[in-house]
Amino acid sequence: MGTRHLSFCAVIFACALPVLGQSIEPKAGTWKTWIISSGKDFRVPPPPDAGTTAGELRWLHDAVAESNSDIADSVKFWSAGAPAYQWIELINNRALNGAPLTAYAHRIYTYVALAMYDATVAAWDSKYAYNRPRPSELDPTLKTRLPTPRSPSYPSEHAATAAAAAGVLAYFFPNEAASFQSLSEQAGKSQLYAGLQFPTDYYAGLDLGRKVAARVIEAAKVDGSDGVWTGTVPTGKCMWVGTNPGNVTATAWKPFLLSSPSEFRPPVPPACDSTQMVGEVADVKNFPRSPAAFATNQRAMFWQSPEGINFWPYVYANRWMFEDKLDQNTPRWARVYALIAASFFDAFIASQDGKFTYWYMRPPQLESAIVPLFPVPNFPSYPSNHSTFSATRSEMLAYLFPQRAGFIRAVGKEGGDSRIWAGIHYPIDNVAGVALGKALVQKFIAWANVDGSQ
Repeated sequence: MGTRHLSFCAVIFACALPVLGQSIEPKAGTWKTWIISSGKDFRVPPPPDAGTTAGELRWLHDAVAESNSDIADSVKFWSAGAPAYQWIELINNRALNGAPLTAYAHRIYTYVALAMYDATVAAWDSKYAYNRPRPSELDPTLKTRLPTPRSPSYPSEHAATAAAAAGVLAYFFPNEAASFQSLSEQAGKSQLYAGLQFPTDYYAGLDLGRKVAARVIEAAKVDGSDGVWTGTVPTGKCMWVGTNPGNVTATAWKPFLLSSPSEFRPPVPPACDSTQMVGEVADVKNFPRSPAAFATNQRAMFWQSPEGINFWPYVYANRWMFEDKLDQNTPRWARVYALIAASFFDAFIASQDGKFTYWYMRPPQLESAIVPLFPVPNFPSYPSNHSTFSATRSEMLAYLFPQRAGFIRAVGKEGGDSRIWAGIHYPIDNVAGVALGKALVQKFIAWANVDGSQ
């Protein structure tokens, strides 16, 4: 491209005229946010002038010609899926490998997902406010490593997402802050070496993501999760027996959408010596758990695994977003993660509210002949956490991917049923948990229906 033509393109850019062919969620900058006030309130400063842009284009020609295999691998890695994808995978891999995930792993997923979503909304506001063309749109002679996204260049969505995720992860794991920062820089720079964004896009994206992360961390610090329990375990008929109950302080956490932790509190469970419970205890006791019952045993063990507890919804969501070709739709991908994570956060609070309102004893405490497949969690029985969480997340996935609704609801049902198979819950726990999860998730679906993404 000649100097005269480059200058002409730069003048077009400086006038902020619309760029042809851009269509990826042009209204996403107006979507409702979870933590920050709005995308517009975090709009980045205007992009640089034509002279700076011309210099950046010259640098990009050298960058895309770089033959270093490490650079090529980085471009490939960070360009797989939308910008948020590899960050959720990072948390998933920590869970699989037994790396620290704090006492409440779901908080990490939640605040990282919400930071990435809010940073994406803010980035999209700036993108379509300034409409800076992508490098190859200004200079068609630039041979990019990957197809050019159909969205404006400034600021970098990869850098914004990465800085937001890395900032929140550094809050949870301060000893690894330098590593997360390095990863965020790699993620943002990958798009420079791909020829898809300008260096000033990268720097603006990093700055934006860091500002969003700071706001998200402020919210995390006051969600109540650092509370200290000063109560005592109640005693009496049908009451759970134990010490130092897990999750007990979650009843005082601050939910995102619930009016209170008790908004959908399950009804009072039946007396443990009632006719109904005599039958339910017998059902749990008589459910086959010998080695011959391999099918249900192995599924129960799956639901007790890191994937079954923490991240199975993201596995399905990732698969379906790839199948549906959403890897270029950064806002939609981030929205899926945010809705899964935020609804689970409130479901966790609501389920603990029920548990520590009724303090209902576990099946092996009521009937010593029940031998569970694995150690019983150290907190009361009613309602079932797994049933609550599985119902919440499967219903959210059914909303997000309606063509797979039947399948994912069956997956969620298995998650709840598995706790009976394992001998650690009664049917009443499962029923109450499913009802709680389904009621709760409707608040999040109602929120999503008016979030501006329609």
